[in-house]
Amino acid sequence: MSNISYIIRTAEEKDMDFMIELARQEGWNPGLHDKEPFYAADPNGFFIGEASGEPIACVSGVKYDDKFAFGGFYIVKEEYRKQDYGIQMYKRVIDYVNGLPFGIDGVVAQQENYKKSGFVFAHNQMRYEGTGLRGKLQTECIGIKEISIEDLIKYDASVFGFQRSEFLKKWIIMPESYSLAITDNSKLAGYGLIRKCFKGYKIGPIFAEEKSIAEKLFLSLAEFAEGKEVYLDIPEINKAGMAIQEKYNMKYVFETARMYLNGKPEIPVEKVFGVTSFELG
Repeated sequence: MSNISYIIRTAEEKDMDFMIELARQEGWNPGLHDKEPFYAADPNGFFIGEASGEPIACVSGVKYDDKFAFGGFYIVKEEYRKQDYGIQMYKRVIDYVNGLPFGIDGVVAQQENYKKSGFVFAHNQMRYEGTGLRGKLQTECIGIKEISIEDLIKYDASVFGFQRSEFLKKWIIMPESYSLAITDNSKLAGYGLIRKCFKGYKIGPIFAEEKSIAEKLFLSLAEFAEGKEVYLDIPEINKAGMAIQEKYNMKYVFETARMYLNGKPEIPVEKVFGVTSFELG
């Protein structure tokens, strides 16, 4: 390592291709068009580690409202691991979030290390896969464009816990994606999105006031995948959400641990039937 010049810099939008490719290689199956919305969430919150000019590592710590941050993309290329590059990336993102409550979805292999660093376990997040899910568009579902962006941002913040307007504006117009909502007396009662990934399609988020609304969104969104693999990430403590994947015989893929540093925000997990992404929360 002594002969290698190592720097950590703030990523540019074009660097997101490198980060998403590393995530793909790790088996996390990111979306094909995640780059723009992810970067829009916080253009200062993504970091690249370079060894003698070659990108070898990355990490992110996206800030929301300057009240909360979420970390992801914590990856070092395999041949450079166990050489302290990763810990330097970690320190950089911790400096950036600067004491804010900081959430992660930690992979199983790293959870004990996160605990040693002060992260506190909240609950498991479970990824499930369904194939041949041929739902149909439920009559209550409407296109997301029929909802004002202001109402969508407000509803999303009521469940996510923090406003993420720039991210949402890009998220709902991604190519090869499909977004739906359900209203109750003209008031938004739930919404969801499905997007094309390197393998199959991923639904996220599904935020809903109750299970029946979430299930209608799930079935309608799954139809967009035309029978191909559909992935859904569910907080294990949302029993109503877990009941949906059981009903449709989805297969367990893997799990992460939602963990927090510097305090746990109050989030109505019972309304989270599908996590937006493991990278941004």
